[in-house]
Amino acid sequence: MNTIAIHVEQLTKKFDNKTAVDGITFEVKAGTITALLGGNGAGKTTTISMLLGLLLPTSGRIQVLGEDMIASRHRILRRINFGSPYVDLPKRLTVRENLRVFAGLYGLRRADQRIKELAGALVLEEFIDQPTGQLSSGQLTRVALAKALINAPTLLLLDEPTASLDPDTGDWVRSYLEQYSMNTGATILLASHNMNEVDRLCSNVLMMKQGKIVDHGTPKGLVKRYGQETLEQVFLDIARREENIPKRGGK
Repeated sequence: MNTIAIHVEQLTKKFDNKTAVDGITFEVKAGTITALLGGNGAGKTTTISMLLGLLLPTSGRIQVLGEDMIASRHRILRRINFGSPYVDLPKRLTVRENLRVFAGLYGLRRADQRIKELAGALVLEEFIDQPTGQLSSGQLTRVALAKALINAPTLLLLDEPTASLDPDTGDWVRSYLEQYSMNTGATILLASHNMNEVDRLCSNVLMMKQGKIVDHGTPKGLVKRYGQETLEQVFLDIARREENIPKRGGK
């Protein structure tokens, strides 16, 4: 079994004269939950889009689940998925109909059974036959997660998975993601602005700024390295610095 789920080497993406991702290199170990952090415009979304094969890199190399993303995209996509509450689903379709569409795209043979399982696990039953356009933001967040899990992915890419959820439901979703990774061995790459969420879920953190990976490490290791008390303070320290050089002291 390949112990590296994502291997990125000198990955660059340019749009006209703007460099959105600037020669980043990193690895994500299989079976772990890793955070990709950075302020708006740091390059997180562009990086995730290239990992999904939605954008072609200007240069560099991407290996996902042991295969080259560009050469083997059709095989890799069956084993990965993406979830974000900010991506709209067709509003006239019901939740069930939306999930059936994505189940069909992944070629699931027992789609209705899988939808039933997810509806129970993510507490969707009471609104599963309502049009998605009638749902609250919190309900849509849970539907987005169900969509992301429809094919039981080996690699799950998430953007703000608990956005708009109340604290109790958000805590429940985090527990679900922890158990999903633990029970299936799935790898999760998580973009989030909730530092408490990152501190709880993630064994490793990648910090992006201006298209570059400026630091990485465990949440506790980064807090110690920067001489701060919380990961949020580390995030603010990096975001506000002119020079991306960690403070001395700590490893």
